[in-house]
Order: sequence, then structure tokens, then C-alpha cells
Amino acid sequence: MAKTTPIQLSDHFTYRRLIRFTVPSIAMMIFTSIYGVVDGVFVSNYVGGTPFAALNLIMPFIMIFSAIGFMFGTGGSALVAFTLGTGRTARANEIFSLIIALVAGIGLLLSALGWITAAPVARLLGATETMLPYCVLYARINMLGLVPFMLQNTFQSFLITAEKPKIGLWVTVAAGVVNMVLDWLLMGVLHMGLGSAAAATVIGQFVGGGIPLVYFLLPNHSLLRLGRTHFHAGWVVKAATNGSSEFMTNISMSVVNMLYNFQLMRYAGENGVSAYGIIMYTNFIFVGVFLGYSFGVAPVAGYHCGAGNRKELSSVFRKSITMIGIAAVCMTLLSELLAPYLSMIFARYDPALMEMTTHAIRIYCLSFLLMGFNMFGSSFFTALNNGLVSALISFLRTLVFEVLSVLLLPELMGLSGVWGAIVSAELLSILVTGFCLWHFRQRYGYWSWGENQRA
Repeated sequence: MAKTTPIQLSDHFTYRRLIRFTVPSIAMMIFTSIYGVVDGVFVSNYVGGTPFAALNLIMPFIMIFSAIGFMFGTGGSALVAFTLGTGRTARANEIFSLIIALVAGIGLLLSALGWITAAPVARLLGATETMLPYCVLYARINMLGLVPFMLQNTFQSFLITAEKPKIGLWVTVAAGVVNMVLDWLLMGVLHMGLGSAAAATVIGQFVGGGIPLVYFLLPNHSLLRLGRTHFHAGWVVKAATNGSSEFMTNISMSVVNMLYNFQLMRYAGENGVSAYGIIMYTNFIFVGVFLGYSFGVAPVAGYHCGAGNRKELSSVFRKSITMIGIAAVCMTLLSELLAPYLSMIFARYDPALMEMTTHAIRIYCLSFLLMGFNMFGSSFFTALNNGLVSALISFLRTLVFEVLSVLLLPELMGLSGVWGAIVSAELLSILVTGFCLWHFRQRYGYWSWGENQRA
């Protein structure tokens, strides 16, 4: 059997090669979503409805703290890919090493903050007296694994930049398998409760963050290795600026999810929060395709931007828009068909909750028609090292438009307005994304639809 030629960032990317390079990232995001779903399935079916609602209520608070890892991972890898494109390999490794050290230090501070504020935040989010102890327990245990969780998020982007996306996939698989096996053992067999679900997650995060750390510390065959570095404010600011859209996306998603839960407690009580939690679990799987592709292709775009190869940058952009359009239609149709079965996985113990969730998924999934283009647009500008435009798209999409929608639409449409808020937000966002892509087309040279392109 012929050995497959490794793909390098400097290559010309055909459709086939682009798919090969991004599939590990897509698979990684899907698998990450699947083991998150397994957490929810075990909690809902083995621990109970109230702990499941408590988990979904406090989860946005936990995810806020992970935003730093996503910011420095995507923003830092864009800067490193651009630097590699200019031929400065030693400097690229110094930047990489500085960012990893910075993420670990910030993670320690945030984990202490999260432990202290877990209880008052749970009350602020509307936790009932029965939900409160579950919220605090789950949050505090998760804070113990915050540093490796942030490192895992950061390393996943850098493994793509290091031309080792398959290692990122297998690390995610290993972390997920550990999490799922422990979920089954601790909850399904030993019936140890919600705390064991959090413990399983934390142990999986140590696997996901620890393996790449060891890999990059030891001699390896990738473009990157951890080594000596020094603090350079310019690198930190540039990485943070590049990744500001991902930071904004994660912060905004957490804030918006809190707002959704607040509205759902008003309109539907605990069942509403549980239904939204189910949507989020299933949504992560579908969105993982868009997110994984955007993360996977970003270092390619960043490299060719740094190398000044506008023809290849245009080719990658054109092919990406085409593939995202096809995926958007397919995933919308698939999610509409699977809605009752997805609901059944989590809510078969409660027919009313299952009916509510099926209806909600069928409204919510219409957003998939537009979501991929908005995610790619934001990630693409991050890759071009234009963090301000990327952040603008993310800020409007994930915070401004969605907050306005989730506040206003329920007043007009009731509970259906809550489920449809995301569709309204994505529709408004596509106008902004399209304008930005058109406005900056000549500066970066990625919009050459009329030119002959290599296959």
C-alpha cells in the first residue's frame, strides 16, 4: 500500500487535500461534542432531572473561564502560522512557548476565582434551593481541571499549525474515551451522582491537556516545540487581538446561554432549561462540523497570507465557501429528520419534555443554513491577522443580535420566540459577514471568483 504524503501548509490545496487536512479537526470537534453528550445522557438518565437542569444552568459559567484558552489558541496559532510563512521558525517557537506559559498561569488564577464565586453566581442565574448544591458541586470540581482544559483548547489549534492535526484528533479521542468510560463506571455502575460526572470530565481534561504538553516538550517531528522564551508584550497583544473574536464568541455564548436559561425559567420552568440543554448537546455535534473546518483551514489561510501567496489564498477561500454551503443544507435536513430521536435519547422518561424538545430543535436547526458562513468569516479574518474585524463579526453575532432576539422575540411569539432567537441572530449576522468579506477583498486578495483556479 502506498504511503500517504504528509500535507504541509505550503502545499496547493485541492478540494481533496483540503478535506484531508481539515477532517481531523472536524472529527475532533464532533468527538468532543459526543463525549459532552454522553455526560448529559448519563446525568439525565442516572442522576435525575433536577441535577441535569442544574448542570445546564451552571455550564455557561464554567465555559466563560475556558474562553482564554480558545483566544490564545486561535489567535496565537494565527500569529505563529503567519510567522512560519515569513520563514522565521525560531521566533514562531518563542511565541508558541510564551503563549502556553501564559495560558497556564492565567488558568491557575481563574480556577481560584471560579471556586470562590460558584455559589453566588448560581443564585444569580436563578438556581432554586434544590438546584443550588448541585450547581456549586459541579462548578467547583470543574475548576480543579481548568488549567488542563484551557491548555487542551490552546494545543488543539497549535497542533494544526504544527501540521499534526491527527495527533489533535487522537488526543481528543483519548480524553473523550476516558471521560465516557468513567461516566459509565461512576454513574451507570456505581451510582455516585453528579459529582462523579464532573470528576470524569476533569480526569479527561488532564489527559487532553497533558499529552500535547509532553509532546511539545520532547523532541518531535512537527514545526513547533516548547522551549526557552521571554515575555514580549507585542506578541501577547497581537495573539489576544487575533483571538479576540473567539474570546468574544465564548464569553458571549456563555452570557447568552445564561439569558436563555433565565427566559426559559420564566416561560417553561425546569423543563425549559432541560430542553435548552438538550439542544446545546445536539447542536454542538452539528456545529462541530463548521467549527472544526474553520479551525482546520485557518492555519492554511494564515500561512499563505504571510507568504504573500494571494492565488492560493483565493483558492482556499473559494473552495471553503462552496463546501460550507453544501454542508449547511445537508445538516439542516438531517437535524430536522433526527429531531425526535435526539430528544428521545435524553428525555424518554418525560413525554412532555420530549415533545417540547423536538419542537425546539426543529426551529433552532434552521440556523444551520447560515451559521457555517458566519463562523468561517470570523475565523478567516483571525487567520488573516485582522482580529478587529473578526471580533466585530463575533461580537455582533453572538452577543448583540442574539441578546436582542432572545429578549424581543418571546414577547411576540412566546416560547417559540426563544427557540427562534438564534435564527434571527444568524440572519442579521450574515449581512455583516458578507459586507466585511466584500469590503476587504482587495486588501487581502482572496476574492477572485472570475480568475482561473487550479483544481
